[in-house]
Amino acid sequence: MASAVQERGTRMPLEFGLWRVDDGPVRVATRQMPLESRLEELIEADPGILGKPLLVIGRQVPTDHGKFVDLLCVDAEAALHVLELKRDRTPREVVAQLLDYGSWVQDLTNDQVRDIYAAYADRRGITEGFDEAFASRFGSSPPDALNGGHALTVVASEIDAATERIVTYLATGYQVPVNVLFFRYFEDEGRSYLARTWLMDNAEAASAAAAGRARSKQEPWNGTDWYVSFGEEPGGRNWDDARQYGFVSAGGGAWFSRTIRTLPVGARVFTHIPKAGYVGVGTVTSEAQPFEDAVLTVDDEPKKLAGLPLRGTYRHHLPEPDGRPEADEDRREWIVPVAWDHTVPRDQALWHTGFFANQNSACKLRARFTIDEVSRRFRPDDGV
Repeated sequence: MASAVQERGTRMPLEFGLWRVDDGPVRVATRQMPLESRLEELIEADPGILGKPLLVIGRQVPTDHGKFVDLLCVDAEAALHVLELKRDRTPREVVAQLLDYGSWVQDLTNDQVRDIYAAYADRRGITEGFDEAFASRFGSSPPDALNGGHALTVVASEIDAATERIVTYLATGYQVPVNVLFFRYFEDEGRSYLARTWLMDNAEAASAAAAGRARSKQEPWNGTDWYVSFGEEPGGRNWDDARQYGFVSAGGGAWFSRTIRTLPVGARVFTHIPKAGYVGVGTVTSEAQPFEDAVLTVDDEPKKLAGLPLRGTYRHHLPEPDGRPEADEDRREWIVPVAWDHTVPRDQALWHTGFFANQNSACKLRARFTIDEVSRRFRPDDGV
């Protein structure tokens, strides 16, 4: 029904045109937005109108300098996006304010980002925690590092040529992740429309460059908790064996065996079966051992795992060794003895939107939401 056209001269402000083309081209009149706060509300309700999936984590967020960020969002890579509406300020004033916000936002820690979302969710009556909201929006749990980079966006109906030059200079010359998003408001026969365009198409590249230089904002690790992926598969390892005799295992190649061998004695392991969920929490009692040599404590007696009645298979049929000792070790199945606090059968595995999962056989578990929820459900006094 309508088409949007932008006309841009060299170093000149952008101009929008919108035409209705039913019988012939009829230009739709541009109107002043009734209330600029209405635009802020529209973006908050659906940040997708910015052209990129974003999760709003704060509105009118107080900074440490007595100012308030209009909208603060996070993207699928957990980079932060600061959106500042022009309002009644000159565009150059808005750019200066946005750069000041950038100096503040770059130092936000993992906990501070989560606290900002928690305060926003509380005000809005949102019951989802950060991890749940992130997973609902992007289809995956948040990465360990939040705020690895940030992007700064001026939201305006127009800017002058000088401001355009300043923003372009900062973004292209010095990779400052700043851009301008233009919105125009139209009315036609009782209907209202918004049109948008970006000042620069390379905003993503500038943001990525800045993210690469930014300090990692990982969620703090408590020094104890580890994630273990127990790759149960037909004809291979079996969770019922691990549950009964007290172990986790991985192997068959360097990718799988080397990470499981990093588990230290005393580590608390949160065990996850891919595509099922979390099935056990326990404590590592001994270092990793090859399956053929592994000794476990069963009924208060040390017993070789290979000599016990097993449902699964823990020997890998692999190519002949290439003579390198480390390669030979990588091919084996490695057993890590675990004293279980609580386990459940595979068909009772615990999974919730926002839980942490990845492809490593073992890694440090920093995901607080996963730790808290699994710990709450898998209490030691519930038995194994």
